[in-house]
Amino acid sequence: MLSQTKPFLAHPFDDDKLKEECGIFGVHGVADAANFVALGLHALQHRGQEAGGIVAYDQKAGFNNARRFGYVRDHFTKQELMKTLPGSVSIGHVRYSTAGNKGQTAIRDVQPFFGEFAMGGAAIAHNGNLTNADELRKELISRGSIFQSSSDSECIIHLMARSMQPNIPERIKDATRRVEGAFSIVAMTRTKMIGVRDPLGVRPLVLGQIGDGWVLSSETCALDIIGAEFIREVEPGEMVVVTDQGVESSFPFEPAKARPCIFEHVYFSRPDSILGGQSVYETRRRIGVELAKESPVEADLVCPVPDSGTPAAIGYSQESGIPYAMGIIRNSYMGRTFIEPSEQIRNMGVRLKLNVNRALIKGKRVILVDDSVVRGTTSRKIKEMILDAGAKEVHFRIASPPTAWPCFYGVDTPDREKLLAATMSIEEMQTHLAVDSLNFVSLDGLYRACGVETGRDSDNPAYCDACFSGEYPVRPMDQIKRGFKLKEPA
Repeated sequence: MLSQTKPFLAHPFDDDKLKEECGIFGVHGVADAANFVALGLHALQHRGQEAGGIVAYDQKAGFNNARRFGYVRDHFTKQELMKTLPGSVSIGHVRYSTAGNKGQTAIRDVQPFFGEFAMGGAAIAHNGNLTNADELRKELISRGSIFQSSSDSECIIHLMARSMQPNIPERIKDATRRVEGAFSIVAMTRTKMIGVRDPLGVRPLVLGQIGDGWVLSSETCALDIIGAEFIREVEPGEMVVVTDQGVESSFPFEPAKARPCIFEHVYFSRPDSILGGQSVYETRRRIGVELAKESPVEADLVCPVPDSGTPAAIGYSQESGIPYAMGIIRNSYMGRTFIEPSEQIRNMGVRLKLNVNRALIKGKRVILVDDSVVRGTTSRKIKEMILDAGAKEVHFRIASPPTAWPCFYGVDTPDREKLLAATMSIEEMQTHLAVDSLNFVSLDGLYRACGVETGRDSDNPAYCDACFSGEYPVRPMDQIKRGFKLKEPA
């Protein structure tokens, strides 16, 4: 069994991927709600695999919580634990640590966070990142607040505590008007479940219904696992308050042009989710179609880098007429994290997770389709594996534009100087990776695949694409104060 004081170590393959840092899920009006939350968090495990937590309320037992490191399945499937979380209202959270706290997470950092207020207790779970958290933390500490965690999300609890509003929903409104950045929030009191999405709608949040009860979730795939009906997305800038009487909606923020994260379509969301009214799988397949139109090459096989490159590889194959094949096989029993018992095994790196289908690859010109290139270390190793298996040529096609800028809205991104595309041109990256050709889908092509037929409107983009464009819809003030340089105006 995993230690309760140490988080997983990241496998080298996953360390070269961007990571969504949180998934949130809540249920109201259903007996043993925590059991449904555990199932929902299991479906959202791809959004955070380091730790998870659940809070539930029962009239007799009051508020109870459980926080654990590791997979949901390793802890929140055990009856002895779930019996400690009775009640018909419950929320939960799965997480990765932030880049600054990687490998240093304490159990106190694991959400949901709970606080006792004059009008009763409340718990809150947050997906996103507050770009003014440093400033808020300093202000709150100077006014007497005592922080228990290193998480930016705890600022919201302290802001709620200092609000003079008469109830928890109004205090959440007060608190979230003070924060900047990206936030999708699921909160609960003894009788209510509350969902809030920031004015730009950077991170997703959806509303579902199960019987007479209601569900809030980061993605629709988690509704499916509990048999809930997808009702709609929580709108950017909207707050929903769920009670026994139903759902009340309000818009407590100044109106703003929505800018949901485009990388949710590329990688973060599960392919069986619906996002912005679109099938994530179908969007990724269309990215492959755009890639084939923009970057054709003569080859014998189109092979995905599993699993995230699979839909785009299918689209590329369909558009190009080049056969699709599983040239790389994923070890599905290892999971997305791995604790290396020795340096020798650690150096085996990607081979622990992926293996080349040698009989298929030998002598072939291969197009490898992947979702992104971050540091480039994994791409080089995969290329070497393909060549070692006897491939004649290796061509990389990437289902996103070059990732040249860090994300400050809830995604674990390396420092800019560690992003390959921040220091090299595509031609230099091709030489560095030692492949026969390298091409990325254009930003316009990505927008078309996401349903914006005209491509990207540079004056009024439909998505947050800062990791590609360097254009941040919310200024990352904490990072700027630490020395981060914004993109120079054209």
